[in-house]
Amino acid sequence: MNDGEFNKKAGQKTVLIAPLDWGLGHATRCIPIIYELLSQNCAVIIAAGGQTEILLKREFPQLGFVQLKGYAIRYSSKKNGLSLKMALQIPSIIYSIFYEHHWLKRIVKKHTIDIIISDNRFGFYHAAIPSIYITHQLTIKTGNSFTEKIAQKTHYHFIKKYSQCWVPDFEGSNNLAGDLSHPTKKIGNIHYLGALSRFEKKVTPEKKYDLLVLISGPEPQRSIFEKILFEQLRTFTGIALFVRGLPGTSLHNEQQNIILKDHLPANELSEAIQQSKAVIARSGYTTIMDLVKLQQKAVLVPTPGQTEQAYLAQHLAKQKIFYTIEQDKFVLNDVLKNIETFPFNIPLMDMQQYKKQIAEFIHS
Repeated sequence: MNDGEFNKKAGQKTVLIAPLDWGLGHATRCIPIIYELLSQNCAVIIAAGGQTEILLKREFPQLGFVQLKGYAIRYSSKKNGLSLKMALQIPSIIYSIFYEHHWLKRIVKKHTIDIIISDNRFGFYHAAIPSIYITHQLTIKTGNSFTEKIAQKTHYHFIKKYSQCWVPDFEGSNNLAGDLSHPTKKIGNIHYLGALSRFEKKVTPEKKYDLLVLISGPEPQRSIFEKILFEQLRTFTGIALFVRGLPGTSLHNEQQNIILKDHLPANELSEAIQQSKAVIARSGYTTIMDLVKLQQKAVLVPTPGQTEQAYLAQHLAKQKIFYTIEQDKFVLNDVLKNIETFPFNIPLMDMQQYKKQIAEFIHS
């Protein structure tokens, strides 16, 4: 269903949910939230566009969708060029925030929305309707203490406009995102959900792949890393599954021992991760939560220039949870040797906490 009149049963609350379009992680971590909203008898409408819309439509073909423009952030092909490129896009980001805020007012009137959920979309709040903001970055890592303070102050300015801020991490010292989700200075509307994952762990999954490669994130770095891995996999003799993170596209498979997929639905990807001896992936926070849920050892390769991913990878490597290496130092054969002796002390965590928080909010 798209942009029409959506069916709603008597007594149902209508929830409008909108994930940010910087990579697919914001969309995928909304999946367990959407399922829980449906279990709480809510009518859910998803606001999205592009690959985010394609992914969520495959997961929820029965739900209503409304077209919403993304921020369309462009990333640098050079590690040190990201800050400048982001700075040059500040005017367009401000415009996107202004646009989505006024777009939301029209949609609320048209579809009688009861609750709004924004995953990191700054302008997706409403003065008269309960509005939720989801983020794990209460501290925004920039690599500079001065600009970090400015970034946090700006972020808090928007967070305060929402009824609640849901943080997909655990409160206290036993957490996943470290300083990102546990800043020194906090504000009053923060609620910790516990980690989120759309996946379910099997008891004894059979190992089918020697290696699973998960490529995700914005261009051009997604394609750059993909090219590096394709080249190095030419000499790989095991069975590898290569998931490109591109819903709605196709690429011809050139190697017999490399199984190429542009995208996998949640249940198939969950199964593939558990059937793999090791995973190579970006250190995006949603990927990290999925790997912890499935107790899967992985090599994290931060997207060059993304300070948040670099921090998460180093934070988890220090705790011996996941192995990490920078993209420009990545050598597949060396990595595979090094992970043979890496401890992978992946913690067991309660990944169902979010359900209680959502239920309490819906019925309050």
